[in-house]
Amino acid sequence: MENTSAEKPSINSVLKESLGNIQNIAGADTAAPEKPDNMVVVDYKMVTFSLSGKDYAIDIMKVKEIAKAGRFTYVPNALPFVLGVYNLRGDIIPIIDLRLFFNIEMPEREYDALENMLIVSVGELTFGVVVDEIDKVVGIQKSSINPPHPLFGDISIKYIQGVVEVNNRLYILLDIEKIFGSKSDSKSSETAAMREMAARASVAAPAAGVKKAAAPAPKKEEKVDYSFVVDSLSSMRKFTASSLNDKWMQVRYKEWEGERGKGKTQLQNPADADMFLKKFFSPFSGTWWDKAYADSIFKALPDNTAKQIVVWNPGCGKGAETYSLACVLKKRYPEAKLRIYAHEVDLLSISNAPLLAVPGDVANDWYAPYITKKANGDFTFISDIRDSIMFEYHDCANTNNLPSCDIIFARDVLSFLSESAQQTVVADFSEKLKGNGIVILGQNESLEENPKWSATKVGTVTIFGKK
Repeated sequence: MENTSAEKPSINSVLKESLGNIQNIAGADTAAPEKPDNMVVVDYKMVTFSLSGKDYAIDIMKVKEIAKAGRFTYVPNALPFVLGVYNLRGDIIPIIDLRLFFNIEMPEREYDALENMLIVSVGELTFGVVVDEIDKVVGIQKSSINPPHPLFGDISIKYIQGVVEVNNRLYILLDIEKIFGSKSDSKSSETAAMREMAARASVAAPAAGVKKAAAPAPKKEEKVDYSFVVDSLSSMRKFTASSLNDKWMQVRYKEWEGERGKGKTQLQNPADADMFLKKFFSPFSGTWWDKAYADSIFKALPDNTAKQIVVWNPGCGKGAETYSLACVLKKRYPEAKLRIYAHEVDLLSISNAPLLAVPGDVANDWYAPYITKKANGDFTFISDIRDSIMFEYHDCANTNNLPSCDIIFARDVLSFLSESAQQTVVADFSEKLKGNGIVILGQNESLEENPKWSATKVGTVTIFGKK
């Protein structure tokens, strides 16, 4: 492990010297004015720094020292904002980049570059926090700290302790304890990951008296472990990796590693998450189907002579999928009465779905038998199709008061629920589905790992039934 900072004064001496230096820079911010009558009582000091050109600060009591360092030791399976671990005079500490933690855009990092770090303590844990520039120590009255507001920063308000104006500069005061988890929900992915990193770092610390960097560990056989990608997808796009999509995740991670290169697979921002998930979604997800895909769904639908076919379509989006499904169902079961329960948690989408306009090219495609032209020249679906669909604002993870279903059509829905919600909804599928009913999930979702379900592939579509 390489360490570019000088060794080896005591922590206390470095702290006094480091903070003394930035206090000297503070100048008029902490110096007492000449007139005692106008003196402002300073009862709170904060260390100020910048992130992407904006001014931030943290309580000086949380800062042990400031440092410059680079070439952090990479730790496998760490979250994107964890740069690695660092040997601080024999103490191995995890290094967190606040810019990555807050999804703030930043220039590409150079391997040999020295980073500006605040060494902070939260409870018994110590972290190195990388920022753009460390400014100075500013003394204020604690009463001058204003409550936080979402408009004051690019970060979540839950991490903001308050805002304060000093010499016409507005500082966003971060709550370092909430960021590092001592006052936040211990089950949050960020908190658990960082506390685990601290624990792993302490275990990895060299024995007392060892001054030389440890020899690199022997290489082990590489395994597909995408846990840090999982946490990033969850926090950035609410995508939950589980047994429902594990096969796709393993294949996609290998592809991603090939695209980005080993050691560069971390998801740095939401754009990376979108790129990673681009290949996950089913054909024509959220839009009108072409004839080939409509035919594949038609062939996958089982024979059913019932007078009424009940269908549940959770996650119906803006309605294009539901209308497409309704047309295929009408063709497959021409004599049956269709009842399609289309649910969506996006209030705007579900409100506009009944009025969804049909483009001319769609109306003249395979949809044509189910389309009519209005007096103003616009296209709409015939009443048999429109009347068969009940668009409702509803979260499928909650209680679903539905009749027994012949078909459950839920493409690309379950993977964007928490794992506990996935289990709840799948159990609801089992309860609501008739004995001869089928479930169609997204092309990269599966119930095969669940012993209560069987899978049958019909052409390019996999259907699931209860055992």
